[in-house]
Amino acid sequence: MPINILQELGLSPNEAKIYESLLDLNEAGVGEISIQAKVHRRNVYDAINRLIDKGLVFPILTKGEHIYAPVDPGKLLELVKEKETELNKVLPELQKRYQKELTSQEAYIYRGVEGFKNYMRDALRVGEDIYAIGAKLAWLDPQVQALSEQVGKEMKRKNIKWYLLFDEKVKKSSTENYNKFGKNYRFIPNKYLTDSTINIFGDYVINYTGIYIKKIDEKGTMFVIRDKKIANSYRNWFKFLWDNCSKK
Repeated sequence: MPINILQELGLSPNEAKIYESLLDLNEAGVGEISIQAKVHRRNVYDAINRLIDKGLVFPILTKGEHIYAPVDPGKLLELVKEKETELNKVLPELQKRYQKELTSQEAYIYRGVEGFKNYMRDALRVGEDIYAIGAKLAWLDPQVQALSEQVGKEMKRKNIKWYLLFDEKVKKSSTENYNKFGKNYRFIPNKYLTDSTINIFGDYVINYTGIYIKKIDEKGTMFVIRDKKIANSYRNWFKFLWDNCSKK
């Protein structure tokens, strides 16, 4: 198991090296662990004790040197679930404080795939209908597919509707793909196509570049504006475009 993954789960570099080494050794004393993990002997003792506290290693008591063995790696999943449980306890309060700090107007930038994921979470959190100009099925990019499915199900449960003005070249994709977002869609003629997309929901307007058919450019930029009057203006412009675009 890559050491960096263990570190992302909350283990220190030495803890990760020692746990991974013990998986290979099965059981060993401090000296052997030190050699295998390439961790100085005096540091092994501290790291071993922390791993015991975390339930990832257990000691085998003998008359001579203590021997240590790793716990089944399935325990790592328990650690993740425990952290998730602890986070869920404080998340409502954190969100409450976050909402309290929001001003009525703001502007900021999201970038790349992770920025696109933030945008999806924002849309779900706001919980209002979404209006898209120049839609390109970016939610179907494999890089965001898993989160898209989760967010899509929640939006359906919350009865959030999509109103989509797709680029006409989306028609080359399977009808099933753009039907995933409901039946409220029309097409912008090819002569007006761009590599940008605009989304409006609630008080938010998201302008983003680097969006292609079912593809998000890692270097793409999303300009986020939160302003009620601006969002209402964009919705009115959307309605004008909607009335003048093909239903077919």
